[in-house]
Amino acid sequence: MNSFRHLHLKKTVFLLALASVATAFSADTPAPYDGGKCVNPRNLKGKKVVLADIPKLIGIGYFNATAKGIAEGCADLTKAGLPTEVTTDGPTVGDIQKQIEFIDNAISRGVDGIFFAANDPVAISPVLRKALKAGIHVIGYDAESQPDAREWFAQMCTPEGVAKADIDCLVKEIGPQADFAIVTSSLTAAGQNAWIAEIKKYIASAYPKLNLVTILPAEEDQQKAFQVTGQILKAYPNVKGIIGLSSVAFPGAADAITQANLIGKIAVVGQSTPNQMKPFIKSGAVKSDVLWNPVDLGYAAAYAMRAVIDGKLKPGDTELDAGKLGKLKIINGSQILLGPPTVFTKDNIDKYDF
Repeated sequence: MNSFRHLHLKKTVFLLALASVATAFSADTPAPYDGGKCVNPRNLKGKKVVLADIPKLIGIGYFNATAKGIAEGCADLTKAGLPTEVTTDGPTVGDIQKQIEFIDNAISRGVDGIFFAANDPVAISPVLRKALKAGIHVIGYDAESQPDAREWFAQMCTPEGVAKADIDCLVKEIGPQADFAIVTSSLTAAGQNAWIAEIKKYIASAYPKLNLVTILPAEEDQQKAFQVTGQILKAYPNVKGIIGLSSVAFPGAADAITQANLIGKIAVVGQSTPNQMKPFIKSGAVKSDVLWNPVDLGYAAAYAMRAVIDGKLKPGDTELDAGKLGKLKIINGSQILLGPPTVFTKDNIDKYDF
């Protein structure tokens, strides 16, 4: 009987030890690669490559900044003996069908790689898969596709990081018990939808008396963001804060607050470039602009593209050597993390020019 108990105890200890090892293994092991596969790409290791950058739209400050970063990354790679040429082009409005046409044209031209920031994560994916099947490398940044439609994605920062920074900045101005609203880009934008999901989770746990009254899209149109904000103020007179979840939604909302003479009465936080928000921060309409450096985001995407082409970035890798940015961590299987967001305020915003 004692012998049986001894064996049973040894078995229990062994199983507990095995469970703890398995738990430690699962916690420390990165998620498996979930990106797509480029089919029979040309061997361009160390050779000149021609790339196409096709963002959501061109002609706005944010995507001017990402394009600048991609161009700077390609220039640094060229100086390092890896000739890398890129052109940026895309629709002048946030229209997914127009963006698809630009990508299709790049495929027809036979470029070696395509960068994209998706207007719609699902609608863009078939044409990106077409590029991969044609042997063209595909790298995303800023706004995702479905993971198998691109190889890697340059992630600005985690959705949790954006959500927490936005809400914490908002609460500093309006307190933990108030109504607020969100003006987003489009209701299908993957990045913004991920932020919204995390905002809802964060306020439920940290600020349960903070009340999100509505979420309205501005469709990457600053004038529409201005109009939508006015609609919110009329429909929800108790609203104390607005979060603008895109580089045009935020200044559009801030402008609406300014024109309505509500500076100091309605708080506005969100995501946009420092240059776009400087007038609003200096007027007092905005106190906090939560963002990453989009120039660095484009730069990281350029290094990811070249590393894939040269066989230096492969499924299973845990980091990317991104030139002057150093080594960037790979998360969620196939996302390259730029880092935590930066909060631009009146104290630091003049240090940045993008």
